[in-house]
Amino acid sequence: MAESAQLMRQWRILQILSHRKQGVTLQELSQETEVSSRTISRDLTLLKTVGFPISEVTSNHGKKMWKIAGNVGIAQLQFTLEETAALYLGRQFLELMAGTLFWQGSHSAYQKIKSALSNPAVLFLEKLASAVHLTNHHIVNYAERAELIDQLMLAIEDHRLTVITYQSLRSTEPVTLYDIHPYALIFHKGALYLIAWSLDHGAIRTFKVDRISEVDVQPKLMSFQRPKDFHPAKYLEHSFGIFTEERAPQSIRIRFAPKVVRILQEKKFHSSQRLIQKRDGSVIAEYQLTGFKEIRPWILSFGRHARVLEPVELIEMIRDELDLMINVYTLGDRTYD
Repeated sequence: MAESAQLMRQWRILQILSHRKQGVTLQELSQETEVSSRTISRDLTLLKTVGFPISEVTSNHGKKMWKIAGNVGIAQLQFTLEETAALYLGRQFLELMAGTLFWQGSHSAYQKIKSALSNPAVLFLEKLASAVHLTNHHIVNYAERAELIDQLMLAIEDHRLTVITYQSLRSTEPVTLYDIHPYALIFHKGALYLIAWSLDHGAIRTFKVDRISEVDVQPKLMSFQRPKDFHPAKYLEHSFGIFTEERAPQSIRIRFAPKVVRILQEKKFHSSQRLIQKRDGSVIAEYQLTGFKEIRPWILSFGRHARVLEPVELIEMIRDELDLMINVYTLGDRTYD
């Protein structure tokens, strides 16, 4: 099993032990994680080795149980007041992940920190937190999709064939069922995406989690083998965001007017970004990408201050979009008839 799957399984073991203070048997852990008792035993040994306070105890009935020490908490972690305050102040950044794997645990931790502090201390921290405001524009709340996301995580971890009910943004059909091999979840610009091998397309596809209404994880005997060379970062290396195309990367060159050059200098919009300063103050930006789906609207957002130099295909796409926009403002509502 891949390292990521082992980590997810071990995280689940810690969750189970944390919630069941009385202890859990090896067999129960084996059944709930659907792996052998020998594998669970190795996981528990590893978790003990890295420092988690896990121990094997014998119940009054002579049954061997595994449990986490009941006195584990802030005192054992030895947080300083500064560290505790930093964790409490950072809660707003994890609110973006509501409904996802670690949100429930982090939310519970913040409540414990809050209860451990005096009211004046909490008021002070709240005042301090207001100095940094995190906008929620374009942020999706996944609180109502927690169970669906848990099922996707399970499918990714156990390499299970999964059937999803999906409604594409451009699909003419209300919903479509896809048989997929889920590879990874990606958090991008406030939303979650699923990268998976689609048996229906015979290729890797990206699905927006917001558009998945149902997840049906198939039995373990219908598992799959994820490609050993697949890694989300590598897969998205030549994407301008979350979508990539199965073709060789090509050079994209855009000339930006002096008025917007500073925007490019302040932020690297892609790992391949290369800026060439011109004598007139303009800049030519170069990118190595496989597709235009996400860079096209980005270029258009600069209006007349950005002009594509190459490739020709992208130039024509920008021209076509501009023609359509002119028609919208020229013909008005008639363009929607």
